[in-house]
Amino acid sequence: MSHNTFGRLFRVTTWGESHGPAIGCVIDGCPPGIALTAPDIQAALDQRKPGTSKFVTQRREPDAVRILSGVFEDERTSGPKTTGTPISLVIENVDQRSKDYADDRDKYRPGHADFTYDQKYGFRDYRGGGRSSARETAARVAAGAVAQKVLTHLYGRASIRGCLVQMGRIGIDRARFDWEETLKNPFWCPDAVAAAAFESALDAARKKGSSLGAVIEIVASGIPAGLGAPVYGKLDADLAAAMMSINAVKGVEIGAGMRAAELSGEENADEIRMKRKKPHFLSNNAGGILGGISTGQEIIVRFAVKPTSSILSPRRTITRNGEETEIVTKGRHDPCVGVRAVPVGVAMAACVLADHALRHRAQCG
Repeated sequence: MSHNTFGRLFRVTTWGESHGPAIGCVIDGCPPGIALTAPDIQAALDQRKPGTSKFVTQRREPDAVRILSGVFEDERTSGPKTTGTPISLVIENVDQRSKDYADDRDKYRPGHADFTYDQKYGFRDYRGGGRSSARETAARVAAGAVAQKVLTHLYGRASIRGCLVQMGRIGIDRARFDWEETLKNPFWCPDAVAAAAFESALDAARKKGSSLGAVIEIVASGIPAGLGAPVYGKLDADLAAAMMSINAVKGVEIGAGMRAAELSGEENADEIRMKRKKPHFLSNNAGGILGGISTGQEIIVRFAVKPTSSILSPRRTITRNGEETEIVTKGRHDPCVGVRAVPVGVAMAACVLADHALRHRAQCG
């Protein structure tokens, strides 16, 4: 299986399967001299790990990360620092239940990659999907933590945050938007009223053995103007590709996104004035990116995650031999995969922005 690496200068290769002994990643291109410890990475992984509430999969994985290479400490470094060599990270799998999938080894789970993997490779890992499992995203979150260290090293106050702004048909009220609220509920929701509605809706879906989809919003602040390149190196194109690579994502938009089609030219154009002797945009329909290049405004990306395909309701399917049958997906699954997709989206944005920051520095100094 090819295509397990993304990025150009900040390059990340992930490896491992959902029910294998471990998963991990190798990060190539991280600049030297950046302070980095396992707890720096663990903080991000703890935001994504399973079993944190009744609204996520009850698989019990500590997701404890180990740094195998790429950092060094002696009396002159005042703590572990990156060396500029490949950083290898490993996360052991400790709570696999492969027997949960024994009945499904010859059945294609609707909505999953079982059918397409079998068509492409003539073989698939039926234990939770192998490489197609969302378990792989833990390695992305680990890499994203390193990427955020790179952005802080280069730009100081650069930050990337994420939140869940819609679950099923229920959306947040922007008038109540509060980043602090995302830390007070299990949904990363910035609206306390909507969070309560999310809880009721997801609890009902969970008890029925069903699932819900979601929309996640990622906001990057403190990113300077100039990242990205025209035509084939557009920052928004790379961000969209990164988000689409996340499991279950079916749509991505930047800034006003699809809503831009409803606006007039006067409404959509982000007018510019001078403020404190610097350019100041009066709106941000472009989502912080024009012509594929960052404007210095907040970079805003949203992506839609489909309902979790692993549900207890019987679904019609076929076997590898072409026999028609039904399937009930057992095991431990997220009733809304969008909840744990929030830190994954943050991580992917960080990796793309770190990569573009290094590309910009290489070309423009």
